[in-house]
Amino acid sequence: MNRLLAKLWRLVRGPLQWRILWLAHATFMVGVTGVVRNDAGQVLLLRHRMWTPRAPWGLPTGFARRGEEFGMTVVREVKEETGLDVEPGRLVRLRSGYRLRVEVAYEARLTGGTLRLDPFEILEARWCDADALPEGLQEAHRALIAGEASR
Repeated sequence: MNRLLAKLWRLVRGPLQWRILWLAHATFMVGVTGVVRNDAGQVLLLRHRMWTPRAPWGLPTGFARRGEEFGMTVVREVKEETGLDVEPGRLVRLRSGYRLRVEVAYEARLTGGTLRLDPFEILEARWCDADALPEGLQEAHRALIAGEASR
């Protein structure tokens, strides 16, 4: 039986093989976060309109689009939410175990742009020193800022 299945699998190469894999395996949304720093080492924090009032502060975050490289998701989300331009750096977190979501986080460096907040999503933006973070900051984001990617 295994030999027959292997032979059939080799015969259905290409798009059909990918479709079968897609149907047989878990499908996830990918949440991407950027730990954006300026030349002074301060981190960009945003007060998000849609987040819980107990913890509205966090890093720029959004979902990857189909086919989008995750580093480019950081670039797009920061631009959409703040008008700022960033360059993605190293991957600092890749985490699964959620029902429908995978989390990815990258370091990113400010390269330019003019601060213009997306009023639908973002209420306020601040550049903060790592030792002066606001109350109501997501704990997972606090860990990323501190360099504790495993949390």
